[in-house]
Amino acid sequence: MPKTVSIFGSTGSVGQNTVTLITDQPERFDVRVLTARSNWQKLAAQARALKPEMVVIADNRYYDDLKDALAGTNIEIAAGEAAVVEAASRPVDLHVAAIVGIAGLKPVLAAVEAGCDIALANKESLVCGGMLLMDTVRRAGVRLLPVDSEHNAIYQVLDPAHRPALSKVILTASGGPFRDLSRQDLKSVSLEQALKHPNWSMGAKISIDSATMANKALEMIEACYLFDLAPEELAVVIHPQSLIHSMVEYQDGSVLAQLGAADMKIPIGYCLNYPDRHQMNSERLDFTQPQNMSFSPVDKQRFVLVEVMEDIIRTNKDRAIVFNAANEVIVENFLNHKIAFSEIDSMIELVSRQVFVPEITRIEDVYMLDLETRHVTYDIIKDKQTASA
Repeated sequence: MPKTVSIFGSTGSVGQNTVTLITDQPERFDVRVLTARSNWQKLAAQARALKPEMVVIADNRYYDDLKDALAGTNIEIAAGEAAVVEAASRPVDLHVAAIVGIAGLKPVLAAVEAGCDIALANKESLVCGGMLLMDTVRRAGVRLLPVDSEHNAIYQVLDPAHRPALSKVILTASGGPFRDLSRQDLKSVSLEQALKHPNWSMGAKISIDSATMANKALEMIEACYLFDLAPEELAVVIHPQSLIHSMVEYQDGSVLAQLGAADMKIPIGYCLNYPDRHQMNSERLDFTQPQNMSFSPVDKQRFVLVEVMEDIIRTNKDRAIVFNAANEVIVENFLNHKIAFSEIDSMIELVSRQVFVPEITRIEDVYMLDLETRHVTYDIIKDKQTASA
């Protein structure tokens, strides 16, 4: 029988790659739900190709446009954030969680509680949901399959039977487009330059996060939750070629690595087909050609946010909620040309120090802290703009 799949965030980078892989092998998958935030044109085109039972547009303003575009089909159409969460509660074999930001947390929780296995591309769900999400996954008895290339690599090479012999998980980072620039040089970086990642083709938000290494910082705490890592069991190294996606070092000195081309279809395909492996139309490494691989430590004076996250992991993981909310607001303002690229990491560090983090025991606590952080971040940005006017 075909595997039933829902794709939440289907018009984003991960979502589009997922749709492409499924379209290539339609007999293997049965798509039940597609959702998007506002891109109703692409959502409608995907729906006509994949024929899901339901489509949801999170932004209510585009409901009529989507409805008109799908007139004459039998596809159920809904709109609004609540409708996205309701759609996530529909049981499927695999829920592809590709919504960007903390907006993906409630749908992921709903899908887990409905008994769906999760292909998790929305790292913010885990960064902010933390142990609340992991406890829900354990109670529901579902699989949490990481789509991020780094965590997907670890998932493939970290043998649960040998977990007691683990020495260290080593996340690789390309360093983004500015890894060789000084902090002084960063002051002149443009938005167009920041969006040009040297290896990966990604959406705007994650491209900026890669350039600041905020993305790697978020991946650090994501790895801690996914693989139950202590701070000393986690390391990050710069690997500009993005051929090795992460490594696992054992106490006997053995290091296992997962290699592959810089193509997100590979980890997405792994999750779609799990526990099997099938032919996918993705890039391949050619080992008959020279493959240069180099490694270097992270310059934490250059990439401040890695050190900020290390402190969060050591002291209070719930502070990652503050980190994530501040990052989302600040990157949005950079994308809108309101702040400079060189201000992003210093602002995140400032907000991370200022916001008090209470004990997080309920999902409501997560959203309250997220909201407070956003208010504080907007105020800091507004004060800075007023002072420079």
